[in-house]
Amino acid sequence: MADANPQAEILLRRNRELGILNQIAQALNREVDLDRALDAALAQVAELLHLRTGWIWLLREGTDETYLAAAQNLPPGLADRPHRMEGPCYCLDTFRAGDLDGAANVNVVTCSRLSKLVDGTGGLRYHASIPLYSHSEKLGVLNVASADWRELSPGDLQLLYTIGDMLSIAIERARLYESSVELGAVEERNRLSRDIHDTLAQGLTAISLQLETAEAMLDEQGDREKIREAVHRALDLARQNLDEARRSVQDLRAASLEGRTLSEALADLVEETQAAAGVEIEYTATGGSRPLAPRLESGLYRIAQEAVNNLVRHSNASHASVVLTSTPEWVSLTIEDDGSGFEVDSRAEGHYGLQGMQERARLLGGTMELQSELGSGSRLEVRVPLG
Repeated sequence: MADANPQAEILLRRNRELGILNQIAQALNREVDLDRALDAALAQVAELLHLRTGWIWLLREGTDETYLAAAQNLPPGLADRPHRMEGPCYCLDTFRAGDLDGAANVNVVTCSRLSKLVDGTGGLRYHASIPLYSHSEKLGVLNVASADWRELSPGDLQLLYTIGDMLSIAIERARLYESSVELGAVEERNRLSRDIHDTLAQGLTAISLQLETAEAMLDEQGDREKIREAVHRALDLARQNLDEARRSVQDLRAASLEGRTLSEALADLVEETQAAAGVEIEYTATGGSRPLAPRLESGLYRIAQEAVNNLVRHSNASHASVVLTSTPEWVSLTIEDDGSGFEVDSRAEGHYGLQGMQERARLLGGTMELQSELGSGSRLEVRVPLG
């Protein structure tokens, strides 16, 4: 009987571990979207392992830049100050150096982001760091934390490392899915481009023929009624082609961000505006490496373009700032200046630029807040929840 108890305990632990892994696998298999898969995995890990907090760092593909890809119950000191989750830390530095590459190296360490905080830690000081790899390619780091942690058993370390392997597979699958969707979008965009070219080319040819016919009849002093008919047919064709071009263009994604992240495009916009208009504009990005949906990136960029254009044309500002903040829960764009300001109610009514920005923010599922007073500058903030 004395020997049976240790065996029973081992069996119970194995069954518990298998149950945890099975539930996490089910959560991951239900999602092909990367953000939702990571959120689901974190929620399961926290619940099943009785942990309070977790977050996932990922390396942006093709670069060495990291971004906060998902978070679960961050303590206030980090959740309320997104900039504290920027830049290097002990676990990321160790991971980049290649020293965090096996179950033996998964352990509880002091969180360097929390070590300098007095308030807002939620009782947390330590976390476990689990490396995420696809074969030999570094993907990122999973951090999980509990207020009462000091050390982990070898069994716990191995369980967390296995969870990291499952997460890595899910990340690779989600990225492959995104790549296939993006490839399909490129092919569709090329098809639309060909359709536009063919439609406009044929339409313009037909319009030219009608106008040439009308011109020839005018030279010969032909029947005025036939001349009028040719001109009317040309006008009808022009209207039809204009409608077709508008429909096609609406289906095309704006090309302003091609090859650039939103943060890179905003930095270029600020630099170009400063050079052309002579207004000093400071650009700051928190979480700027985090990938966003193309529709969201394009919409926020268009809002920034309009806001910066209004700033240059109407504000008489000498200094302005553009701030992009992206977290796993939301993204915000804030544009502020020290210009002459205006009365918000009178300017917003009938001002198509402001209306257009409000409409874009609404279509993105977000909100736009505009604050301004005469002589006190202006502040515009667009905030869009993610998920």
